[in-house]
Amino acid sequence: MNLQRRIQIIVQWIALGCGVGVACGLASAAFLLLLDRATRFRLDHEIIVYTLPVAGIVIGLVYERWGTPIKGGNNLVLDTIHTTHTSSPAIPIRMAPMVLVGTVLTHLFGGSAGREGTAVQMGASFADAIAHRFKLDPEGRRQLLAAGIAGGFGSVFGTPIAGMLFGLEVVWVGRIEYHALLPALVASIVGDLVTRACGVSHASYPVVPFEALSPLLALKWLGFGLAVAATSTAFVELTHRLKRWLEKHVPRLPLRMMAGGIAVVAMWKLIGTSDYLGLGMPTIIGAFVDPNVPSHAFLAKLVFTSVTLAAGFLGGEVTPLFFIGATLGAVLGRVMGIPIELAAGVGMAGVFAAAANTPIALSIMAVELLGSNVIPHVLIVCVIAYLITGHRGIYPSQRLNRFKTGHRALSSPVALRDAHDVADPDDEHRKK
Repeated sequence: MNLQRRIQIIVQWIALGCGVGVACGLASAAFLLLLDRATRFRLDHEIIVYTLPVAGIVIGLVYERWGTPIKGGNNLVLDTIHTTHTSSPAIPIRMAPMVLVGTVLTHLFGGSAGREGTAVQMGASFADAIAHRFKLDPEGRRQLLAAGIAGGFGSVFGTPIAGMLFGLEVVWVGRIEYHALLPALVASIVGDLVTRACGVSHASYPVVPFEALSPLLALKWLGFGLAVAATSTAFVELTHRLKRWLEKHVPRLPLRMMAGGIAVVAMWKLIGTSDYLGLGMPTIIGAFVDPNVPSHAFLAKLVFTSVTLAAGFLGGEVTPLFFIGATLGAVLGRVMGIPIELAAGVGMAGVFAAAANTPIALSIMAVELLGSNVIPHVLIVCVIAYLITGHRGIYPSQRLNRFKTGHRALSSPVALRDAHDVADPDDEHRKK
């Protein structure tokens, strides 16, 4: 390939990445502003939480009527990346407004959910619309979809480098999609700049103090990583199993969401606090500085979020998993003698890294949010937790082309949801 052609391709991907980034940035800005207003309204009028079951029925009816093509959410995006071909249909553009409104309503009425799912789905729907508009080939479409994921993630959290890496790392388990590096980088940076230009400010986290890594601290991080992996596994398994159980016994989505809403309201009254509704940002920030964070806080948020998402309410998992990880880390820090700010920050990144199979992206995200002192501690825990959780995650459509601890590639890629049906090539080789 000559220099002129190479420059032409670079310019093309910069332009496409900018287009995706602008769309992602504007969408994230509108989403975050609406989400902030919804949260403030709920906090000022908590009585509205009692109507969460009714909101579930309404959202469920709308999705049952018009949302069938987009019901896969993030998994639809990942499946599209892996199965796209010239004639495959675009991700419906209706995904963006429907998931935005559905997520805002979920938070308005008190559901425990996050925001990354909404941002990723909006970004991917815009990216796919652009890919079809410019008639990109299947490979180009895949690259732009990864850029849409990156642009959505980076702009909604204000972490452009982590957004880029997340878009490249989440597609496969144990592999980074370097071929989409340029559009993902451009989309994530532009998306973040556009969101900030719209006057949106992101949460400010405490800067983690420096702590030298010692052999004793490394051993503590090993035990810490095991606890993080166990917590991530519990969240993934509870959410998926509860979702399957509800789908089997309550086939209609509106009724499932009503049942989930009733369960959340009942737990809210039983536990006697609103800390576990919505995003839970005050508790996340508090975990860094409050030595009296309840030891059960991570478990309560885990159950609230699993019930909310399994029932079909809209949102994502990142911020609830940040809550779970930060509060778990604060508790473990007290027990292990690790500075609470460092333990909360490492736990916050580690739980999501393990649940999403994205240890590199979340390590970098921790640096962007908490400062460089969090390295190498966060990377150690993210890698340990990623390996220990095995072949499961919050995105069953992620693909494997080799097992996490395997040396031999699989004969063909397999979705994470089907990994338990596939034999490990290394085990088969040893048998021979």
